[in-house]
Amino acid sequence: MAVNLDKEAYYRRIKRLYGNWKKGEDEFGKVDAIVVSVGVDEEIVYAKSTAIQTWLFGYELTDTIMVFCDTKIIFLASKKKVDFLKQVAVTKGNENANGVPPITLLTREKNESNKANFDKMIEAIRGSKEGKVVGVFSKDKFPGEYMKSWNDTITAEGLEKVDISAVVAYTMAVKEDGELGLMKKAAAITSEVYSKFFKERVMEIVDADEKVRHSKLAESVEKAIEEKKYLGGADPSTVEMCYPPIIQSGGNYSLKFSVVSDKNHMHFGAITCAMGIRYKSYCSNLVRTLMVDPPQEMQDNYNFLLQVEEELLKELKHGVKICDAYNAVLEYMKKEKSELVAKLTKNLGFAMGIEFREGSLVLNSKNQYKLKKGMVLSISLGFADLVNKEAKKDEQKKYALFIGDTIQINEEDAATVLTPVKKKIKNVGIFLKNDDEEDEEEDGDDAEELLGKGARSAALLADRTRNEMTAEEKRRAHQKELANHLNEEAKRRLTEQKGEQQIQKARKSNVSYKNVSQMPREKDIREMKIFIDKKYETVVMPVFGIATPFHIATIKNISMSVEGDYTYLRINFFVPGSSLGRQEGNIFPNPDATFVKEITYRASNLKAPGDTSVPSTNLQNAFRIIKEVQKRYKTREAEEKEKEGIVKQDSLVINLNRSNPKLKDLYIRPNIAQKRMQGSLEAHTNGFRFTSVRGDKVDILYNNIKHAIFQPCDGEMIIVLHFHLKNAIMFGKRRHTDVQFYTEVGEITTDLGKHQHMHDRDDLYAEQMEREMRHKLKSAFKNFIEKVETLTKEQLEFEVPFRDLGFQGAPYRSTCLLQPTSGSLVNTTEWPPFVVTLDEVELVHFERVQFHLKNFDVVIVYKDYSKKVTMINAVPVNSLDPIKEWLNSCDIKYTEGVQSLNWTKIMKTIVDDPEGFFEQGGWSFLDPESEGSCAEEDSESEMEDETFNPSASEEEEEEEDSDEDYSSETEDSNYSASVGSEEESGKDWDELEEEARRADKESHYEDEDTSAVNNSSSSNNKKRKVRPSASRSGPSKKKRRS
Repeated sequence: MAVNLDKEAYYRRIKRLYGNWKKGEDEFGKVDAIVVSVGVDEEIVYAKSTAIQTWLFGYELTDTIMVFCDTKIIFLASKKKVDFLKQVAVTKGNENANGVPPITLLTREKNESNKANFDKMIEAIRGSKEGKVVGVFSKDKFPGEYMKSWNDTITAEGLEKVDISAVVAYTMAVKEDGELGLMKKAAAITSEVYSKFFKERVMEIVDADEKVRHSKLAESVEKAIEEKKYLGGADPSTVEMCYPPIIQSGGNYSLKFSVVSDKNHMHFGAITCAMGIRYKSYCSNLVRTLMVDPPQEMQDNYNFLLQVEEELLKELKHGVKICDAYNAVLEYMKKEKSELVAKLTKNLGFAMGIEFREGSLVLNSKNQYKLKKGMVLSISLGFADLVNKEAKKDEQKKYALFIGDTIQINEEDAATVLTPVKKKIKNVGIFLKNDDEEDEEEDGDDAEELLGKGARSAALLADRTRNEMTAEEKRRAHQKELANHLNEEAKRRLTEQKGEQQIQKARKSNVSYKNVSQMPREKDIREMKIFIDKKYETVVMPVFGIATPFHIATIKNISMSVEGDYTYLRINFFVPGSSLGRQEGNIFPNPDATFVKEITYRASNLKAPGDTSVPSTNLQNAFRIIKEVQKRYKTREAEEKEKEGIVKQDSLVINLNRSNPKLKDLYIRPNIAQKRMQGSLEAHTNGFRFTSVRGDKVDILYNNIKHAIFQPCDGEMIIVLHFHLKNAIMFGKRRHTDVQFYTEVGEITTDLGKHQHMHDRDDLYAEQMEREMRHKLKSAFKNFIEKVETLTKEQLEFEVPFRDLGFQGAPYRSTCLLQPTSGSLVNTTEWPPFVVTLDEVELVHFERVQFHLKNFDVVIVYKDYSKKVTMINAVPVNSLDPIKEWLNSCDIKYTEGVQSLNWTKIMKTIVDDPEGFFEQGGWSFLDPESEGSCAEEDSESEMEDETFNPSASEEEEEEEDSDEDYSSETEDSNYSASVGSEEESGKDWDELEEEARRADKESHYEDEDTSAVNNSSSSNNKKRKVRPSASRSGPSKKKRRS
């Protein structure tokens, strides 16, 4: 037989079987020999006899009898199977070499009764221990003459049979690393099929309001496992369903794995789905409940079911009795929600492996077996026969909730979930209704039943049209509500903060020597020379014959020059009034004192008779050493400044488990050293650790991450994991709030000199390779993220930017694509990165929003008014409506205006007098539609008119000047607009003036007014190009308010 047998696995496992038998626990203590006989039966999927064969040999061997005696093992099989088993049969000279009894192989005779072979096996049984009792799997009954004659032989010999299914199952329940790997792969495939096929299909059905039967949906899931895209690279021939998928809804629920999906149509309420996939003979299982528009009570019950599962996972550990874990969960339920205890499923799961369900290892109140590290269980918990009080239809009145996972038992920690499919309400709830549609829907229920689906579609279409017409109005109404709420919330917040006084950190005073005893007693000081004390960073200079110390921090700069026979050393000091920056007041606590501004020393370059050195040598050395000390001091000060405000982080708890989520060959930004270096990112118990190839380490703790962002490589040249931190961390001698790990997907540079051809095979191959690499990297990163979210129990959730909602803008120097996520607005592909937390945003203001401009600016004002506003420049005007829609959906107030405002002054005014600001209407001054702003502008314009009333000629001159300024500001945009085609440019100015004149005549204006317009237009035609509408406003271009 060409098939190979894993000898090492066979010897390991047969040793374990014999080891447990020799211990003599439970049924093992009663038997003298073990008999395993396997016949042929296509209908039997799971049997202990075939499971032990798969466990030992990796294959099922039909029509094979195995007899395990105390000192020998006998296999009776066909000639081909005997050839296969010869791989583990021990040679005569090497018996018991592997610590297991030797194997005797008997070849089955097809045409004879096999009496001779049966006699040999009976003789071996009689010679094993007392030879009276045989251990069998009593539930396994295979049909056929061959099996019947063997069973008759055992009965005729008067051998007693004892069922050893439970003890053999317990022996096989602890999985080896290889088996765990196969079960993890099976669980991963189940998760993929559920997430990428089943859940998406249910969403499509609900969205399109299709009528699909449970049985048809279950069949489509079975067909899906034939497609490679759902199998994570596994060979479809090695994958099969553990059982037909069970889909239930509409009030008919049975929370078992023995039922079959019925032929009823799927009801849009609570939809339970159970599916299990078997990979290379090893099983996995997954149960989820999807809920369409669940009422609050259903959500509460579901959340409680998740809590119960969490409790169960905590209880399931190595050495714990199964019944104790079950009872602990029951006690938790009685304490929290005792009314749901009666609704709970009778058992909470079972052990799983080659067989889907191990009947002797069920999680219930009676099972005395202890859990062991390496066991894999399928846990499944549910509440049946729950009543929906808000239901109106019969199929809605009863519902059930059912969840389940494949888990692995650990030594001390809670059990590990191998099926990391998200199951929070936000992941399994499908919410369709809008609050304002509920009333209309209730009224339309009866009509829908009478008129059917056609009427419903028509009603939906009419409703949709009506909504589209009023979308802008709805947005405005919502913004009005937000404006009122915004001012109240901001006023309350500032009032609370008023009591908190900001404590300013006192600057460290630089004192050279605290007392005279610390002064150095050097020869240079006695000889009135300049001496530099490196220890205390002090320059000791002779001033009027007295050695005077000056700390290095007081020296601004020094210079040295040689003039003739003398060397001059000039030392400049920091004094009040010199350019120090903003912190000047902190450095000089007593600015009224007398300060030394500069000192100049002179020394001769000529060597006097008897001198050992030239006098100027002291100045030259002093110049050099002061520079060195100054550089060292400034470097240290810069490092200390970087460290200011750094919050001390917890230590990273290293998880020594080799199966930690890990990504290799990543680059880190910002760089640790000058050159970028590759490294690996590994998730541990409480944080990530990046280790570069050089050995540098950067630790990021989960509790310090404000935003974890995953930027896929769709449309990008890099794939990124970005962490925006709550508190800055130090590495590379600098503090960083944003750290990202990325890898390049394709070639960022292209060789333009290379001959390009669309059908060039090399290019096509390169494109294909790049596509494959993108898919591979995306899968690796997604897999890493899912594992991390499971490891942290979803406390750390990665946000993925919504590319469809993205818009171009320039938050820094260059334009980039800014993309919203669920909680932030980000750009992570360019450096420096841009991350704004939406929860911290007070309001968003759009500047320079005018019909003739192609771009506008976005100003983001934060709730913390002391924080500088963020500006995003050059946002295309066609993005204005989508941005408004997005902000409105996030409940963020936005305003717009035509001018650019001085935000530094505005924020300073607000911080200085918050009460006065909110008394005058608060942020309503930004909103052109608000009453407060109009009144404010009116009063301003009235004051202007009262205090300044120029003559008509002055008005015209003033307008010309203002027009010049205005046109110069928008010269670029007008130029770019004017270089378009003739069709785009529209009517020229003479035509527009002619139209205005005709309109004035029709409105019975006086001829004098018309001539005035002509005069002004001829003299100022070019300058008025910016505002065509001004020609209709009469003789004066200055706008007045009535």
